[in-house]
Amino acid sequence: MGEPGPVSSPEISEADGETVVDISGLTKRFGATVAVNDVDLKVRRGELLVLIGLSGAGKSTLLRCLNGLVTPTGGHVEILGVDPAQLGKRDLRQLRQRVGFIFQQFGLVGRLTALGNVLAGSVGRIWGPRYDISSYSQEMRRSALEQLDRVGLGDKLYQRADTLSGGQQQRVAIARTLFQHPEIVLADEPVASLDPESSEQVMEILFKVCREDNLTVMCSLHQVDLALGWADRMVGLRAGGLVLDSPAHSLSNEEAMKVYSAEDRARLRAEERHDRSRSEIGR
Repeated sequence: MGEPGPVSSPEISEADGETVVDISGLTKRFGATVAVNDVDLKVRRGELLVLIGLSGAGKSTLLRCLNGLVTPTGGHVEILGVDPAQLGKRDLRQLRQRVGFIFQQFGLVGRLTALGNVLAGSVGRIWGPRYDISSYSQEMRRSALEQLDRVGLGDKLYQRADTLSGGQQQRVAIARTLFQHPEIVLADEPVASLDPESSEQVMEILFKVCREDNLTVMCSLHQVDLALGWADRMVGLRAGGLVLDSPAHSLSNEEAMKVYSAEDRARLRAEERHDRSRSEIGR
């Protein structure tokens, strides 16, 4: 298999499932820098798609175009039947309730408990200030407890977020997103700052909820081995362009790594070996 060149997304028929993300010719420039370059991509409901590529390849920009955090320079984006770039503030806020976003840096309030942070995920759909946990309805508290149980943190409900480990904080962030009852979850390098064991736990949770709730998950990663282990589909970006789009089960590690240059492949393999060594030392 040679170096991958530009590719288009495979056609998705009705039999394959409903298309919930439809990207056509997406381009985003920041001044003279082209972050995303003429990308076409369709994503089905219930699919777990992983974006791979170097930092600066366009993964984060693509995800942020999907929930309106970034406005495209060209092309068209449709998510759950609407174009985020055409929405006013109120409609965009409503769309973001249906499209959860998990950030690399967790985005938790350190002084709040795990439960308090999850409940804070309701801010976009309730009126008035909330001063403590008791000011939320019993139904909302019950739902928040359920989501923390799902990510394995039922015993950390009242622990301050800033006293939790990195992996636990990211799991709180996932529970907060699930508390919104989204239809799509976008995850931007959700395990980049975690150790290998915590990374596996976070990906396992994303895979599990994707299956249980029939959620669509679009997740950017730089760990190729991790991506191959959990993804339904792999999409590779290089310099903003789409260079790989394939079912994960049909890809080998070597084929997936061809998204990167020879120099970058060597560096990434060294990082993966280092991660495996850290994991073994930690056991």
